Amino acid sequence: MSLRQQLRGTGVAIVTPFQADFSIDYVALDRIIDFTITGGVEYIVTMGTTGETPTISKKEKRAIIEYTYEKADGRVPVVVGVGGNNTAELVEELESLPLEAATAVLSASPYYSKPSQEGLFQHYKILAAASPKPLLLYNVPGRTGRNLNAATTIRLAREVKNIAGIKEASGDMAQCMEILRDRPEDFLVVSGDDALAFPQIAVGMDGVISVAANSWPKNFTEMIRLALKGDLKAAKALNDKLIAGYEIIFAENNPAGVKAAMSELKLIGNHVRLPLVPLSEGVHTRLRAYMKG
Repeated sequence: MSLRQQLRGTGVAIVTPFQADFSIDYVALDRIIDFTITGGVEYIVTMGTTGETPTISKKEKRAIIEYTYEKADGRVPVVVGVGGNNTAELVEELESLPLEAATAVLSASPYYSKPSQEGLFQHYKILAAASPKPLLLYNVPGRTGRNLNAATTIRLAREVKNIAGIKEASGDMAQCMEILRDRPEDFLVVSGDDALAFPQIAVGMDGVISVAANSWPKNFTEMIRLALKGDLKAAKALNDKLIAGYEIIFAENNPAGVKAAMSELKLIGNHVRLPLVPLSEGVHTRLRAYMKG
């Protein structure tokens, strides 16, 4: 089975649950893995940016990855996030992290540095050569400050052997459609925007790597499956119910919003590491009302 087939549907970028002292809550992590798999996700993404990776130590990262493999227990594929803006350091991580059981590696574009398109190309080319698993690009200019444009994405897809797909979170539908028009046949293209996943699948994307699937996996994964089958009317009906939820969980920052929702479900404690803070009381009240409705 090709990677494009394996990772078709909904991947969930799982949060990292913390105890009140901000240490890793492995009991809660076990609950999250079971809840999302039972809820219908096709695969798990661990150590993505939703996992608060900028505040996770290398030792913690290794332990979380290994724990996720163990608890997923082959039920679904596991994709591991390895991203940042220090290319040499990422090469070292790709060589030292436990990636043997991973299906693929997801790598967010370099943040803050604002490299040129050629810089982005060379960065990803180096990472692809170092990665023991297929590499997925992650374009999220709202966080990184630099868009990986369609031309560079297609150049990477065609010229760099180990680059197998992209999580596209630019929010630019014209750019997304250009990538979908020009991609190689086996190149995976998934949405990185929960609120846009439905229309993006309608124009040809293979699925989504989702935040909302942490808290509402059953409805969200069913909506994605219906959209992929071409039942757009039924998919729209489910998506319409989720739109207000997307708006609330992303109102302040990610993952504070989805962690608040998960705390309402008694899956995790409502804890994030600084510089993030929990959802403000006003937005949390709106979230509570939405979830009760």
